[in-house]
Amino acid sequence: MSQSLSNILTHIVFSTKNREAIIEDNIRENLHAYIGGIINRLKGVPLSIGSVADHIHLLIVLPRTCSPSNLIKEIKTSSTKWIKNQSSVYQNFHWQGGYGIFSISPNHKKALEQYIINQAEHHKKVTFQDEFLRLLKKNDIQWDDRYIWD
Repeated sequence: MSQSLSNILTHIVFSTKNREAIIEDNIRENLHAYIGGIINRLKGVPLSIGSVADHIHLLIVLPRTCSPSNLIKEIKTSSTKWIKNQSSVYQNFHWQGGYGIFSISPNHKKALEQYIINQAEHHKKVTFQDEFLRLLKKNDIQWDDRYIWD
């Protein structure tokens, strides 16, 4: 085969450092667009991006030429620099050190897109920590309580 093809859908989740509720509504849309641009630049496809004050969800098609860890590192590094330049409110902004990345069946894509769009409503009832632990359990991922939250 002379062509390399892929369609690896992933759900990526990470929070602000110490889950600080710092991402304000007035910056959210631009932050999502900026992160979408990073993903596009690295040849991935952003399908849905949603956030609340203390964390973000990304549904993307992974790029064929960039590892997931390098992609997430670039998203975090570049978006941190960008957000710090938006306002003095964000001078000390950082994303958490870790992240969760989960494979998604194409059959579940629409449901996950809707879930990401409805983050604000969802988090009126569920904390980020509870949501993240549920995702880990659902995806049968083991974790160490000493290092899960930074």
